[in-house]
Amino acid sequence: MRPLVPAALALVASFAIHPASAADLTGTLKKIQETGMIVIGHRESSIPFSYLDDKQQPVGYAMDLCMKVVDRIKADLKMPNLQVKLNPVTSQTRIPLLTNGTVDMECGSTTNSIERQKQVAFSVAYFITKVRMATKVNSGVKSLADLNGQPVVTTTGTTSDRLIKENEVGSKIDVKNIYGKDHAESFLMMKTDRAKAFVMDDVLLAGLIANDPNPKDYVIAGETLRVEPYAIMFRKDDPQFKKEVDDTLTGIMKTGEAEKLYNKWFVNPIPPKGINLDLPASPELKDAFKNPTDKGV
Repeated sequence: MRPLVPAALALVASFAIHPASAADLTGTLKKIQETGMIVIGHRESSIPFSYLDDKQQPVGYAMDLCMKVVDRIKADLKMPNLQVKLNPVTSQTRIPLLTNGTVDMECGSTTNSIERQKQVAFSVAYFITKVRMATKVNSGVKSLADLNGQPVVTTTGTTSDRLIKENEVGSKIDVKNIYGKDHAESFLMMKTDRAKAFVMDDVLLAGLIANDPNPKDYVIAGETLRVEPYAIMFRKDDPQFKKEVDDTLTGIMKTGEAEKLYNKWFVNPIPPKGINLDLPASPELKDAFKNPTDKGV
């Protein structure tokens, strides 16, 4: 067998880097190539991951990461004029809209869980959060035990409500669960005393509190119910698309660009009010950047 000449080596390298020819595309990449469009599912109140700014445009850390994926797809499919359509989703609608083909990837604050992996797939993690609760400073709530007999709000379609009952303390108390359609409504229920506490990912609680006119009225309290990884969500059994997403994220994690994007949204003033969440990257997140994984909880 003759050794490969330089031109042949270049051809092999190109196939190693880029997806196969258009005829060999499958799944989401084939859909994108045929329609000339990629549809991103975004959130409206998941600060600072994916939320609406003062112009009602979706912005945030997750949105920036997803646009990096879009840039890679444009280059790999040689589609510089690829249309990007933005479609709002909620905790309740994000999986149905993904599985039925309405959106191609969800860019928000979604936990990669083993249960959800039965329906969808996830990228490597781009954030690590802890599930806790927000309450008013004067509520008297310090732990889950203080919620016995009290109404507690969580957002429909999230993992938070069942985590209360799975906790050793939570299993011994009677919590009256109520639900908000999104994080903003859930926070409002707690704010207006329809709920004693709002159980959710601590980073989302911090963002909602920071953007409230009276942030000092609220506190994040209680036990950590679970440590959870956030990831970009897309359809199952689509190895070509998963490779595009994972290669994009692991690439910017290795170059340090992911950390710069993190700092942009978590330790600097963010729109629309110029509030600084002042949340430096945790040791868990730094490890996730150093050792990317798509392992769920």
